Amino acid sequence: MARSLMIQGTGSNVGKSLLVAGLCRATTRRGLSVRPFKPQNMSNNAAVTSDGGEIGRAQAVQAWACKTPLTVHMNPVLLKPESETGAQVVVQGKRLTMAKARDYGKLKPQLMEAVLDSFARLKAEADLVIVEGAGSPAEVNLRPRDIANMGFATAADVPVILAGDINRGGVIAQLVGTKAVLDAGDDAQIAGFLINRFRGDPSLFDEGYSYVAQHTGWQGYGVLPWFADAWKLPAEDALDLTRAPKAGGLKVACLVFARISNFDDLDPLSQDPNVDLQMIEAGRALPGDVDVVILPGSKSTRGDLEFLRAQGWDIDLAAHIRRGGHVLGICGGYQMLGRFVEDPEGIEGPAGRTEGLGLLDVETLMTPHKHLMQVQALSASGTPFRGYEMHIGTTTGADCARPFATIDGRAEGAASADGRVTGSYLHGMFQDDGFRAEWLGQFGVDAQTGYLSEVDTVLDRLADHMEQHLDVDGLIAAAR
Repeated sequence: MARSLMIQGTGSNVGKSLLVAGLCRATTRRGLSVRPFKPQNMSNNAAVTSDGGEIGRAQAVQAWACKTPLTVHMNPVLLKPESETGAQVVVQGKRLTMAKARDYGKLKPQLMEAVLDSFARLKAEADLVIVEGAGSPAEVNLRPRDIANMGFATAADVPVILAGDINRGGVIAQLVGTKAVLDAGDDAQIAGFLINRFRGDPSLFDEGYSYVAQHTGWQGYGVLPWFADAWKLPAEDALDLTRAPKAGGLKVACLVFARISNFDDLDPLSQDPNVDLQMIEAGRALPGDVDVVILPGSKSTRGDLEFLRAQGWDIDLAAHIRRGGHVLGICGGYQMLGRFVEDPEGIEGPAGRTEGLGLLDVETLMTPHKHLMQVQALSASGTPFRGYEMHIGTTTGADCARPFATIDGRAEGAASADGRVTGSYLHGMFQDDGFRAEWLGQFGVDAQTGYLSEVDTVLDRLADHMEQHLDVDGLIAAAR
């Protein structure tokens, strides 16, 4: 039976996912069979698993760090927000229901059963399971039905390391304050703390580090300096979407929808030195000098169509087309390009029909069945590439006669008669060097190769970074 250790944070976005990924790679390099685990995740950035389900993107990266295939048990509860107050609830890879935030707590006992079942399955096949918390254990109002932090840790008897983010300021209060609000049972579950994202000379924090240890009674496992290459790993949080502009290169603009999903599709383009990828957020007009506009995935296609029009982006897109620009729609973005999207059963929200952008002669009907599969495809010109499908709805129409790709002889996607507007349900295609080279080549751009190998190299550098600055031996010893 595997030992286990849990990384919790003093708040959201303090670097828990990165810390777990680094520990996964560091311990895997020591010859251990390691698995990542996150009881509950909230994200619209997901990955398709080898067993035909979906999990949060962060757990996919962590599994990559462990050099092990993805399974639904690495993230048994995935919440995919569809509105400000509701989310789709995915349990062990499959959609269970749509729940409002107020009603979600009623599901917790049922969900805890699935969480503990998945955790037991991982422990049965590994030497070490490294667990990632969600949010903060200091949210004591959520503690009675918690399945993500101390509720899980105490139920499964997993020791906890609490990580604080010094870059955002107030890290002493983050850690000491968390200690102050925990009850005795939860406090006893904490095996120690660490400091993340330090910039400058770590020795300048020696007194603060000692203060935290003295006032919490927790063992310290080190101060981790800022890891500069973190941006090269697939991001899960929409807060990480900002991209610095580049001088020259192919100008690509991606519209940032309110319910944008699977935006890690764009990471290989973002990291290519010959591509200037800009994320166009609400309130910004589409720049007039862009070469390609990408409409990414969406968790609420009809809702984000309305959002798109509210920004005036439909007008900008029409002008972009008149100037001879190109448009690519991926998944939900592909559905938006058609004549309409119809959802008679109210699968993604209120039942109804929404007029699309009319840039492709296709139409989409939302159906309950969700397509979840990893695929080997051929581009329109015959280049093989890998990707995955993760969508509801079926798209048909005249422009499907010019498919974007084929999968086992089946036509996939669509293209306009002049080829300047294309759409596809396939995620992850830009990770494939061959496909990315072909796609960029049509614009006269030479693609940088080796994206996947570079991600693997970054994971090794992250593990080296943590080995240098943290007590990794002590963290492993703390697992039980």
